[in-house]
Formats: sequence, C-alpha cells, structure tokens
Amino acid sequence: MYKQHNKKKQLAIACAAISIITTKQRKKRSQWVKNWKLDKSKFGNIPLLSEIRENNPDDFRNYLRMDSASFDVLLNLVGPKICKMDTVMRSSISSSERLIATLRFLATGNSYEDMKFSTCISTSSLSYIIPETCKALYDILAPQYLKFPSTAQEWIDVANGFKNRWQFINAGGAIDGKHIRIVQPANSGAQYYNYKGFHSIVLMAIVNSNHEFIYIDVGKNGRLSDGGIIECTEFYRRLQNNQLHIPDNNETNENLNFVFLADDAFPLQEHILKPFPQRNLSKEKRIFNYRFSRARNCVENTFGLITTRFRVLHHAINLNPEKAKHIVLAICVLHNFLRQRSASYLPPNTTLDKDNHKNIIDRQVRDAIFDLPQLQHQRITSISTAAKENRDKYKEYFNSTGAVEWQEQMISAGRA
Repeated sequence: MYKQHNKKKQLAIACAAISIITTKQRKKRSQWVKNWKLDKSKFGNIPLLSEIRENNPDDFRNYLRMDSASFDVLLNLVGPKICKMDTVMRSSISSSERLIATLRFLATGNSYEDMKFSTCISTSSLSYIIPETCKALYDILAPQYLKFPSTAQEWIDVANGFKNRWQFINAGGAIDGKHIRIVQPANSGAQYYNYKGFHSIVLMAIVNSNHEFIYIDVGKNGRLSDGGIIECTEFYRRLQNNQLHIPDNNETNENLNFVFLADDAFPLQEHILKPFPQRNLSKEKRIFNYRFSRARNCVENTFGLITTRFRVLHHAINLNPEKAKHIVLAICVLHNFLRQRSASYLPPNTTLDKDNHKNIIDRQVRDAIFDLPQLQHQRITSISTAAKENRDKYKEYFNSTGAVEWQEQMISAGRA
C-alpha cells in the first residue's frame, strides 16, 4: 500500500515538472493587434485631422496636400471602391483611414515602417493598402480628370488655350518625359538602369496650357533610349498613323501644321516642333526659341508642381515597378483633380497663372523640377525637309504678324 502511494506521488511530481518545463519552453504568443493600434481614437490620423480641420485649415492642407473640401469630395468618389467588409474576427480599416494613409505617403514619401505609428496600421497592411488605393484613385479619377482629346474641335480648344495664355498658335500640348527614381527591383540586373546612373521608370506626359495632364504614359524602364520611349507610346503610334484626329491645315491659324511642343529629347517632325539648336542663332531664330520655350514651359512647370506637392517623388520609390507605376499614375490624376477644383493648390504667390512675359515660373516650382531628371537629348542627323520648313514658317510668323510687343525687349535683355 505504502509503495503504491509512493509511486503515485513520484508520478505526480514528474508530471508537474514536465508541465513546468513545457510552459517555459513554449513561445509566448504575440498579440494579434498591438494595443496602441487598437486605440485609434488616441493615436491615429483621424482624431488629429478632425482637430486641425476645425481649427487650422492650413495645417490640414499641408498634411494631406489638399483642403478639407477636396478631401471630402475625393473620399466620396473613391471610398466605395476601397472600402472592405468587417469580419467576425475584427473590424476592417475604413475607407477614410486608407485614403489618409495613401495621401500622407504621397505627400511625404515616408517608409511604411515610419507611417505605421501615425496611421495605426501595420506595415504589412500598408504595403497593400497604399498601392491598391493609388490604383483606385487612377481608375476613378482618370475618366473625368484626364481626358485625351478625340476630335478636331477638342484639339482646337486645347490650342486656343495656348493662343490666349501664351500667344502660341496651333499647339496641341507640350511634351516631356522624366525619370522617376525607384529602388533596384529584385533580379532585374541593369534593366531599369538609366544614363544618369540610377534605376528608374519613365513618366511621359503631354500638358495643356493650364498645367494639366492630357496624356500620360508611365512604366517604361529607364534603360530604354529616350528617343525610343516616345516611339513606344500609344500617342506616338496614333500620331504617325494619322489617328489622333488633329485639325488639318485648313482648320488651323495661318494654315500651319498643328504641332506638339517638344525639346531635344524628341525628333523634329511635321507635327512635333522643337527649338533651333543653341549655336549661331540669328535674331529671328532667337525670337522663335523665346516664344517657343515660353509656351513649352507649361510642361516643365507641371512637373515642378507635382514634385513640390508630392514629395514621394524626391526619393527612390521602394516598390516593384508595377506598384511604383500606380503611385505615379495616382499623382498625375490627383494633380489634375486639385488643379481643376482648388484655387489653393498652386504655391503661394505663384506666377504660373499670371500672363506675365517676364516671370512665368515660380522659384519653388523651378527648383523642384531638378528632382526629376530629364530624358537624354538625342543627336538626330536625319530630319525631313518638310519638318524644317514647318519650323521656318513658325519662325517667320513670330517675326511678322504673330509678333508681340515685348519680344524684342526680352531678346535684348538676354532672356532668349
């Protein structure tokens, strides 16, 4: 009896020892959601923005790069596309939180690791929320705010904007391209490595006289030759195949070719106009170049505006090229959305909207342009006679019936 009792006692002690050892060795389970992330009423963006939109409208604008009225309109537009259903396990991240996190990322370029504290959203969740919301922004806004002309009359409307604001006739838009920095994608080798010595995707754009994008092409790898980039776009293919429905010469001012304004990264063609090379310029050519660059500055200014407003473009985007593409597309349509509906979108005291021949670009915007490197200029040896004749006709026009009273003064002052 005593021996049996002693065995039971020893067995109980052994079981207790095993239980203690097992408990110590068992890995402590982490919380599903940290307490500070759960208490969004104290730590998240929502209470902060609620406070500053009531008391500090300028701070709200600085925080999200738009006023509260524009944010509300944007949330109503995109909210239904980005909202998620609650589950029995937990509540979903709201549409408002998703949009705020995305706008803050575009405004600052902060890492997801940094943003998790201000948003109370985990790094892993941010990694899919932000690209997903950017794609939704483009899908919702582009049909209304990024309209590519499709008829001769719509192209004439664009040209009238350049004529009235910048005194340049028959212009369907100003063309330019920029390299958008990205972190080298995994296993990509030199595929995205450009002539400037970093990895990039390319933003090719056409801009109207009001500093709004009317066409964008995003995502070509930066290693492509810059002349080849435009040739890969849908715009260029349709232009070469006469499918853009641009006006014929009998519908244009002075019966001159309808043109797009480009720089030395692009070929001189019958419908692509560029300045004369900067050597041994006659007075007439200098006047043409001045009038040309004055109108074409619209696209440079526009790139400066988006870089000033959306500082994610100041850094190499640490996402794969497809997600980086969605970031850039979202920025372009957000720019148009804000340009069209918000007078406060432009920098303070900007000269961009002033029809002032002496000062047509804001200093802050001009400095920001350099954060987006240019496409490489091409050396083109073969230019058609028709393209040269077309440029000469524009030169003659700006030195005769199309002259403006201040151009001689600007030439004399060395501004061209």
